[in-house]
Amino acid sequence: MSSTPMRPGRVVIAGASGLIGSALAAALEREGRTVVRLVRRAAVGPGEVTWDPAAGRLDAGALEGAEAVVNLAGENVGSRLWTAARRDAIWRSRVEATRTLVMAMQRAQRKPEVFLSASAVGFYGDRGEEVLAEDAAVGHGFLPEVCLAWETHAEGAARVGVRTALLRFGVVLASAGGALARLRPLFRLGLGGRLGHGRQWMSWIGIDDAVGALGHALAQPACRGPLNVVAPQPATNAEFTATLARVLGRAAWLPVPAFALRAALGRMADEMLLASARVVPRRLEETGYTFRTPSLEAALRAAAGR
Repeated sequence: MSSTPMRPGRVVIAGASGLIGSALAAALEREGRTVVRLVRRAAVGPGEVTWDPAAGRLDAGALEGAEAVVNLAGENVGSRLWTAARRDAIWRSRVEATRTLVMAMQRAQRKPEVFLSASAVGFYGDRGEEVLAEDAAVGHGFLPEVCLAWETHAEGAARVGVRTALLRFGVVLASAGGALARLRPLFRLGLGGRLGHGRQWMSWIGIDDAVGALGHALAQPACRGPLNVVAPQPATNAEFTATLARVLGRAAWLPVPAFALRAALGRMADEMLLASARVVPRRLEETGYTFRTPSLEAALRAAAGR
């Protein structure tokens, strides 16, 4: 999973049932590591621990002496329209989970060595052609506000001596879910096409590299603070749709006008589909991570099983 060997240890994962979390847990277990999954139902067996992030409840003993805690918890941002209630749920799910984990770490006598906490390239907002490395300022809008709050709470772990990395994920390309699960049926029906003018930048990463970057961040002491988890070759939306169509053997001839997206999705369209974020993985590259699928076509072919 990582190019740097690690000693076996116990890794606690919040959000282990999600797209990235399930792939990470499987990769760690293949390495012989002990994975503890935080669950909101009754725990089943020693590999699970019940927690209630909304109520701030997590036994600090679950984190005692862990090699790492990985925080991937949070409501799916793109699954439903952004009503006021939905925006509140998105914000609370991230902040409450992160706050609960950090408070448990603060109470633990033997604190975890590493805390990896998810964030997203939504931190940067709509930035046009600007190339965005980890030192770029936070953007404007709902997603930047969520990401900033998320990261601010995660930094509480660093203040009690736990090495903390803030993982700003791009669009994750995987066969089992995520954006491709929604796009593939449309493209196979010949209904795919660019969104708006198509010049907006998309920052993406293949699922193998998303998991590989997590393993790299676990292993590398230099990985702390913000870390852009994106491939080194961002693509415009037009390039992305043309490449996906080619991989699937379909035409991408049906562009979706920006006004139609805004009419259907409101603010969500502007921040998730029409915003431009040209993000680069400067810190991953500086710390020696080697990408498995650095090109978009290779990542899409891997996700499509081609």
